[in-house]
Amino acid sequence: MQRPHDPRTLVTPWRRLPACAGLVLMVGLAGCASSGGTLPGENHATALPAQYSHWFEGSVEADMSGDDWNRINYAQRLIEDGDYARAEDQLRQMINLGFPPASYHMGRMYDNGLGVERDPAEAARHYAEALEMPSSSRGHASLNLAKLYLEGDGVAHNDALAYYLLWQAIDAEVERDAEITLAELMVEGGDGVQADPRLARRLYQRAAERGDARAQLALAEAYRADGWLVDDPERSRQYAEQAAAGLQADAEAGDTGAMQRLARLYGDDGLLDGNSQQRLDWLLAAAESGEPGAQTQAARLLLDSGDEAQAISLLETAAGQGDIDAMALLGDHLLQRSAHDGQGIAWLERAAERGSANAAVSLAQTYLDGDGIASNPQQAVALLEQAAEQDDGYALALLGELYLSNEHLPSQPLQAIDYLQRGHELGHAYATMQLGEVYLEGRGVAGNPRQAETLLREAARQGQASAKRLLGEAYLEGETLDYHPSRAERLLREAIEAGDTTAMTILGEAYLAGIEGELQPEWGIGLLEDAARQGDDYAMVVMGRAYRHGDGVERDLQQSAYWLRQAEEAGHESAGDALMYTQRDLGAAGDIEALVDAAEDGHPGAMADLGRAYLEGRGVAANVDQARAWLERADRAGHPGAAASLGRLQLEAGNEADARDYLERAVAGGHDGAQADLGELLIESGDDPERGMQLITQAAEAGHSGARLLLGQAYLHGDEGLPQDTQRGLDYLQEAVDNGHPGAQAILGREYLRGEVLEYDAARGSDLLLAAAEQGHESARLALAEAYLAANGLESANNEQALIWLEGVIEGDSQLASQTLRQLLTEDSARDAIGSRDLSAALE
Repeated sequence: MQRPHDPRTLVTPWRRLPACAGLVLMVGLAGCASSGGTLPGENHATALPAQYSHWFEGSVEADMSGDDWNRINYAQRLIEDGDYARAEDQLRQMINLGFPPASYHMGRMYDNGLGVERDPAEAARHYAEALEMPSSSRGHASLNLAKLYLEGDGVAHNDALAYYLLWQAIDAEVERDAEITLAELMVEGGDGVQADPRLARRLYQRAAERGDARAQLALAEAYRADGWLVDDPERSRQYAEQAAAGLQADAEAGDTGAMQRLARLYGDDGLLDGNSQQRLDWLLAAAESGEPGAQTQAARLLLDSGDEAQAISLLETAAGQGDIDAMALLGDHLLQRSAHDGQGIAWLERAAERGSANAAVSLAQTYLDGDGIASNPQQAVALLEQAAEQDDGYALALLGELYLSNEHLPSQPLQAIDYLQRGHELGHAYATMQLGEVYLEGRGVAGNPRQAETLLREAARQGQASAKRLLGEAYLEGETLDYHPSRAERLLREAIEAGDTTAMTILGEAYLAGIEGELQPEWGIGLLEDAARQGDDYAMVVMGRAYRHGDGVERDLQQSAYWLRQAEEAGHESAGDALMYTQRDLGAAGDIEALVDAAEDGHPGAMADLGRAYLEGRGVAANVDQARAWLERADRAGHPGAAASLGRLQLEAGNEADARDYLERAVAGGHDGAQADLGELLIESGDDPERGMQLITQAAEAGHSGARLLLGQAYLHGDEGLPQDTQRGLDYLQEAVDNGHPGAQAILGREYLRGEVLEYDAARGSDLLLAAAEQGHESARLALAEAYLAANGLESANNEQALIWLEGVIEGDSQLASQTLRQLLTEDSARDAIGSRDLSAALE
């Protein structure tokens, strides 16, 4: 502990020094104090306010006798011995006598929480008392008070006042860290203080020459490539080695703080190159001395190296000693090892209760996932809010994601944006990326492409791979942002290098389609295969379609079925429909054995596919009993698609009760088609129209084309208790059309041709009906056939001849087919036939 100066020694105040007297350090650094009493370094800081001038004045120390000093020293010994009550009593008596050293030591008690609750404001008051007149403690009080002003701890933040106090401490030759603290301020300056890196360097050098490791490390950092002094790797390493030598001596003497600083020196981003073994050795040495922080750091390294047993032992010891970081890490690791580990959850709860933001976030994610613990979104939000109150950027980013996703809680975009903005201001790249995405898509706010681009670029510079992918995709599409293919390709490749599989899929699909007209199928297929094998379900769909059509690869229906089945199992909504077409082609080619083999091997998706194949007669003879048997096996194996198909079978058979059971099970499994079917059943039966409409809406929002078709019709005509909303209805129908739904094509085509709700458009109407007919939509085919008969005055004729004519049109040139139908539908009789045709089969 620093002792006061000899009580018989008078401290000459620096304001009374002749020009250029005092510390040699002042010469050429801050400018000599003038004989007129100028404060040192006034060129660096704003003028000292008059109310503080008495802290720097005076020439005679307090009149203290030897006995008075003995009482001060006695109070110091009481503090060292932990007898705080008697020490406080002694000091208060001395303070009442007006002795500054007593005020200084009382300030230390409140500053460090020695025997009293820490109170920086009370500490600052006592330090100020100690400055009222010169004493041997004035320099120490100046240094401690300066630190409080720099941090705004208990007092208003005041860099300029701290600057003057630090110079006073330096002039008093306080051999602590006054020079280093002032150097830190001078590197970048502060409020009312001008930066002076040259002065900072000299202050650090003076402390470094005395062997101060903190100064040596600061200079080593400054001379690094990204430091604030000229890049000088050799000098940086010299200072780092000097610091290491001093720290090693302290560490070998048992200083655990020195051990930990040495460990940081040898870290991956340390000043003495990455040496994980030396880093671990020093951390283990500190841990053996009982330092909880070192135990936790060592445990991290041990976990990374695979030494789980020793790591858990260290963490349990540190956590048992109350180290909340150890509790959080231990809980996290135990949960990663087993989601059902009650101990892991217990440790996270203890750490979160003690204020660990990391533990609160980890526990919140556990509550959201519902893995090993009952799902509880409200509790998750409370925990994330707890972490957010500590300015945890990741917690804010997760809250923003939570309120945007509409997955666990109702979507609240404005609330999400507030969280994301706070996270962005804290510099968290994930929050910045999400905020950029919000402005890119216009979710909850008006779209702002320029703001989105700025935010996404910032997140990309911080290494956020998803920001690079979003930017790259936007540049590639050329809709929200300007088309910039070369920039898009570069950003997507950077995202891929960072491990973003979605970027692989985007770029792979772009290579297949061609960037600026240049096809690169080999690159495209390679990226898509990589993404698909890493679990990207859309990549699987793209691969399945590519193998079916032979885009960039040799046509291979088995490979197509494989990838589409993988996509279906992964839950991609369009995989089932795409797989149906591949399986139809396989059946047409007579190759149903692979599907049968997979089904007999117990693959739930294959069993469901085979059941549907028997149901529809694709590749095998239609057999409802076989279909039901395979679908029931798949249903028992937990396949929601099979339950949905069985539900539809029961609906067609008129067994509504059984149908509802199957559909409810499929809905519980997340099948959006079942949501649409169950919703329609609840509406038509009148049992629960409100829930029915909710289910259909959910299915539509999930992208189910049939549900979008139902909603589109309802809004278009104001049916099913919904208000008529032509634009909304058109939007839903167009979304279904964009997804290739033949029923939506047929319905929307008819609406354009009828011209009652939508503006009459023969061209669009005929094109849509043709598209539906080309996909085999029976009602559309019959409608066009009847239109042909009506236009030719043959209403009473048999439809067979008309259908033969239609087949010829469809199988011919597509452009000619479109022109033929448009010409046909200029006839009023043909349009009337279309308008009167019941296209309810479009809902199938």
